[in-house]
Amino acid sequence: MPKAVTLIRSNSLSDAAEYAYAATAPAEARLIFLAGSCPLNNDGSTYGEGDFAAQAAKCIENMKVALGEAGAALEDVIATRVLVASSDQDDLVTAWEVVRDAFGDHDVPSTLIGIAALGYDHQLVEVEATAAVID
Repeated sequence: MPKAVTLIRSNSLSDAAEYAYAATAPAEARLIFLAGSCPLNNDGSTYGEGDFAAQAAKCIENMKVALGEAGAALEDVIATRVLVASSDQDDLVTAWEVVRDAFGDHDVPSTLIGIAALGYDHQLVEVEATAAVID
């Protein structure tokens, strides 16, 4: 199956960013909009209480399931937004590094945001994503 996502990097912008600056998908691509992936266990409890890295990893694990059920994989993601319930930059970086590493060479455009709180008890991380596939 051909890939729909093309990552766009810039030689005119800082190379400090650990992601592509833009991404495109052709008009015939089917877009998949995922709800924010949360660090929830199957029973609804929050995984990795107090652990930013563990929660980010669980978010990615759950995202892979949702993507698979929509006929996609991490390589089909066109953009992400990583939400971290902290004002401490180190906590944001901890969560980001897990997400970045999960995507590997498919370094999609992403935004990392520190926020006041998330929706579930003890939740520290949530990862939003949009994917594009050609059926």
